[in-house]
Amino acid sequence: MHFQRILVKEEPEVNLIPMIDVLLVILLFLMVTTTFSKMGELSIVLPKASMAQSQKSQSLHVVIDRNGQVTIQGHIPQVPLSKALKNAAKGNPAMVVIIDADARTTQQAVITVMEAARQAGLDHIAFAIRQTRS
Repeated sequence: MHFQRILVKEEPEVNLIPMIDVLLVILLFLMVTTTFSKMGELSIVLPKASMAQSQKSQSLHVVIDRNGQVTIQGHIPQVPLSKALKNAAKGNPAMVVIIDADARTTQQAVITVMEAARQAGLDHIAFAIRQTRS
């Protein structure tokens, strides 16, 4: 008698249970971390203001073009910027400096005007904007 074993080849199968466990842990981790990321945001309420006609006369209009050229009340300053702002304010520290900067000008040009206004003792700064209709 000749006994022969019959070998049955089993098909390999992928065990999905550990993969599902790992995916659930990753999903849980993502859900927990995204809820904490909102805690780091700053909640800012922007002030609303309207400029009265009386305030327009007490303002300095500073224009910065795309090349960084600064004009104060339509004139190019011949003295350092802080001194020109101080002279234009005529000793009135409540004067509002309205900065009208070109959209393509550098941020440094705007910061330079703001710093010059601070050095001139002018703490009230506003930015002119143009509303676009959509």
